[in-house]
Parts: sequence; C-alpha cells; structure tokens
Amino acid sequence: MAKILLAEDDQDLSSVVRRYLIFEHHRVECVTDGEEALCRLRVSDYDLLILDWDLPGRSGIDVISEVRGAGKVNPILIITGKSSAREKTIGLDTGADDYLTKPFVLEELGARVRALLRRKQEYSGIPTNMLVHAIVMDTARHRVKKGGQPVDLLPKEFQLMEFLMSNTNRVFTPETLLAAVWPSDSSATTEALRSTIKRLRKKLDPEGRIIKTVHGVGYILENED
Repeated sequence: MAKILLAEDDQDLSSVVRRYLIFEHHRVECVTDGEEALCRLRVSDYDLLILDWDLPGRSGIDVISEVRGAGKVNPILIITGKSSAREKTIGLDTGADDYLTKPFVLEELGARVRALLRRKQEYSGIPTNMLVHAIVMDTARHRVKKGGQPVDLLPKEFQLMEFLMSNTNRVFTPETLLAAVWPSDSSATTEALRSTIKRLRKKLDPEGRIIKTVHGVGYILENED
C-alpha cells in the first residue's frame, strides 16, 4: 500500500486511474493542476507521484523541477501524449523516474507503479514483511497472517495496521491516524477510525494485548519483542 499523488486535468482519465490504483490497494489523492500539486507536496509526503506533462497552471515538468530542486526523492512517473525521443529525454533528464505515453492500458500503468515502489523500498530499506507477536504482514502481496492462518482485512484495515506495525510502541492521536491513512480530501471522521480499530481488534487482537487505547490521547500498537 502506497500513498500516491495523481496530478491529471483530464477528469475522466483521473477517475479511471484513481479507481484502478485503489483496487491495487493504494491511497490516492487527485489534483487537476500543477500549482495544487506543489501545494500538496509542501505539506504532505507521498510514496509516488504520477504527473501529467500538460497540467494547467504549472506543467508536470515544472513540478518535477521544483520537487527535485527541493531535494525530494519521491519516485515520479510522468504520463503524456508526447512521444518523441527528445520529449522523453527532457522528462527523464528533468528528474522523472519513468515515462508512460498516452493512451496506455491500466495493466501497464500498474506494472510501472509496482516497479517504482519496489525500487523505493530497496533503496530505503523498508521491509516488505513485518512481524508483531504472531501477526505477519506481507505488504508486497497485501497479505496478513496470524498464527500462520490467513486473515482477510478490508483496505482501510490493512492500511491502518500497516501504519501501526511500521510505528510500534508510539502513541498516535486520532487526527494523526486519519491524516496518515485516509486521503486529505476525505470526509472520514474519528468514528470511522474507531470502527476500523474495533474491527482490527476483533480480527487480530481479541485478547487486547497489542492494539491499545491511551485514553485522552490516541492509540498504540505495542510490541515488546
């Protein structure tokens, strides 16, 4: 599961790509112009950027230049109708990691997204398998087991558990968890968070040993190991 910023002014294409990436278990935030993309990037971190070259306001190339100029290393996939070798060279030399020409099939987009995210994990040393007590999470395959037995988690359950397992023994406020797991343009409330926590406890921690409430503060995933 990755947090992806999609900047595409074609609303129909943006909607199709967003639905596909959500189906692939990613969190996706969508913007329609380059200036808004830069505003999001100044206040939030993303695992991957997907940028249209011909964005209004500030072009995708302008966004890439500013992102790289600020020292950010987010993987960037640029999508465009431009297909000449010179234009591809400009995109890649500006700082894009990959280039996808329109029209494209969603399966190819998905393969390029997976390749960029794998590369990011390899460079950052982020584990694709995490273990807390008897709970094993395989983020690459989007699988969870407890005591060797598969456990089916809904997308938000998986995303929340992944965040908590990546940050064990730390207390997070409901607001922090909502910002980390739910898109910033989502209308999700603390009630949605409480419901997700309740379902996770039922599926993975019925004994109440690790997913704990710190009253008046938030939630913590304890890992004494």
